[in-house]
Amino acid sequence: MKPKTIMIVDDEIHVNAVVGAKLRGAGFSVLSARDGEEAMNLINQGTPDLVITDWQMPRMSGIELSRRLRTDPRTAGIPVIMVTSRGHRIPQSDLDGTNIVAMMAKPFSPRELLAKAQEILSRHAPSSVHDAEAA
Repeated sequence: MKPKTIMIVDDEIHVNAVVGAKLRGAGFSVLSARDGEEAMNLINQGTPDLVITDWQMPRMSGIELSRRLRTDPRTAGIPVIMVTSRGHRIPQSDLDGTNIVAMMAKPFSPRELLAKAQEILSRHAPSSVHDAEAA
């Protein structure tokens, strides 16, 4: 069985490295991007099963990335975990029209992020995401 793919999108290199190592250690395939534009380019080459993105990044924010994913039929079913700096609250109006299914505050425990990713992937089976696209 092919491992599930998780994309990490964060402009902080150490976050990509630490989270990527934790996810790979749990058997996931990992893609990394430094901002939303780079993520969209990678997603156009292959669809991940889950995206973990920072909110505030240069060139394209995590909110904008999630909105773009939601509007494209090929990526509309990809769930997103949004990571944001502690104390930053994202208004519900900004979350509307996105794929964001969970929020976590930085700093976060890589173990807790892994558990959240596993929980979300168990609820959003790849077959249901891709079958919904075909329907």
